[in-house]
Amino acid sequence: MSAYVITPPPVVSIPVAGGGKFPVRRIFCVGRNYAAHAREMGHDPDREAPFFFCKPADAVVTGGADMPYPTMTHDLHHEMELVVGLASGGSDIAEAEAKKAGRPWDMAKGFDASAPIGLMVPASAVADPSKGLIELKVNGEVRQTSDLSFMIWSIPETIAYLSKLVRLEAGDLIFTGTPEGVAAAKKGDLLEGTVAGVGTVTAKLV
Repeated sequence: MSAYVITPPPVVSIPVAGGGKFPVRRIFCVGRNYAAHAREMGHDPDREAPFFFCKPADAVVTGGADMPYPTMTHDLHHEMELVVGLASGGSDIAEAEAKKAGRPWDMAKGFDASAPIGLMVPASAVADPSKGLIELKVNGEVRQTSDLSFMIWSIPETIAYLSKLVRLEAGDLIFTGTPEGVAAAKKGDLLEGTVAGVGTVTAKLV
């Protein structure tokens, strides 16, 4: 007899290039990590301390599957990000940050299917994750284009800072922030993202 009183949910995982799956534990997202995007949102990008919000693990969408348009908005915005998956962890302490007007970001950022992601690529296969094109096309038209070198907080700095706030563990994902060009997307749009040296991700809003 199972010790569980209900059936446990399946483990959320992401396919890895070359074979295997990456099990997802938690998803942390860095807010306003590109200077130009911070400016277009009306904020000072001069290296303020990074802040984070979370998405539920089961928001992950893989394999180019369709992304349902969330029912409680008519203003969904696309965002293209480099995602880092951790193979080990460590910690110090924890924080929480909220959005404008003191309202949490959970429902605005962590709705169902809010985290489409492409194949995971081992870090050893990426020549230099600190630079390279990051781009998003909507229906074939470039909407976001930038370079990873324009991050305010680099990947190592972000991991180091976050590990002082919460205990990071193997299976955690870190979304490293989106560049400028964020705009509304609508049902029927095909989103195609690229990170040079890493790969691509596609999702259609339905």
